[in-house]
Amino acid sequence: MSEKPEYAKGLAGVIANESCLSDVQGEAGILRYLGYNIDDLVENCTFEEVMYLLHRRDLPTQSQLDEFTKNLRAQRSLPEGVIDFLKAAPKDAGPMEVIRTGVSMLGLYDNRGDDQNRGLNEERAISICAKIPLIVAYFHRARQGLDLPPVRDDLSEAGHFLYLINGEEPGAEATKTLDVAYILHADHGMNASTFSSRVTIATLSDLYSAISSAVGTLKGPLHGGANEGVIHMLTEIGSLEKVDAYVEDCLANKKKIMGIGHRVYRVLDPRAPHLRTMAIKLTEELGESKWIDMSERIAELMKEKKGLNANVDFYSATVYYSLGIPTDLFTPIFAISRAAGWTAQVLEQLDDNRLYRPLTLYTGPTEDQPITPIAKRV
Repeated sequence: MSEKPEYAKGLAGVIANESCLSDVQGEAGILRYLGYNIDDLVENCTFEEVMYLLHRRDLPTQSQLDEFTKNLRAQRSLPEGVIDFLKAAPKDAGPMEVIRTGVSMLGLYDNRGDDQNRGLNEERAISICAKIPLIVAYFHRARQGLDLPPVRDDLSEAGHFLYLINGEEPGAEATKTLDVAYILHADHGMNASTFSSRVTIATLSDLYSAISSAVGTLKGPLHGGANEGVIHMLTEIGSLEKVDAYVEDCLANKKKIMGIGHRVYRVLDPRAPHLRTMAIKLTEELGESKWIDMSERIAELMKEKKGLNANVDFYSATVYYSLGIPTDLFTPIFAISRAAGWTAQVLEQLDDNRLYRPLTLYTGPTEDQPITPIAKRV
């Protein structure tokens, strides 16, 4: 019997395409968007500038940014049918399920959906990015029986989302915090959701289907759902004094510690320090340091005992929680920011498209099997 050929389960380490969008160096702990280091982007740019960078492959001038922002804000509206759906959706529906359905519904209102013209797809990309925050916020308010605030065109993407979910204009510090979180999550190489979006668009399907695929993939707890898992873990532990015992129990029973370790990074996730700094600042301002104290102890123990570092989800959970954002909106916020990368990635895929068709290592019978008549099968 011949030996099985070697293969990369889960496509680990396999290069499937080329991309100029994000450079993820796992061994060195470096993340760049089109050559710009994530640290420099956080320090010097807004999320809108980063979105422009991903879509247009260069940082904008002021006039280019003004025009881009104007176009983005002009798309802050939803078809009445989608709004009706958000109002009628089950109040206990998962927000990620609502986003997935809402994005798919948007395709019903684009009668040019099958036209793959580059200019039209760029318009759709901007429209999708502008509309996902509305889908999230309007569902959140509708499920509470609250009114749906009218859209505004004088607030940034981060500020507008906070305004929509709370019904009032946010402060500058909260807006800046969410803006940074958006930048950090905007793109990240060939992660699972980006891969699923590129596989879908590679069939020459439409952008709405591709982004729906990405949303459905991000929903999983091994991908975008991890940040919700961090808060659930912290609330389960309850207090700083119980952290050590919790970690010991998890290690002894091979239970996963949420927000620790990363599929790509072998050193500290370069996004984590930014969120850690914001988490510390927010908890200090709130006068409630329990969550960050617990997080820091968990990170310390996991580094000491397993050599693993905290990832972006570990601290983003505390940041969002401290901003008063409901736990089940953590992953939707991830989707809002990552939509910038997803749409840029599918546009790039279409620029030099090739259908994805990997092989499978077959492990079933290798000889023809006799068919027993149905009456004689047991």
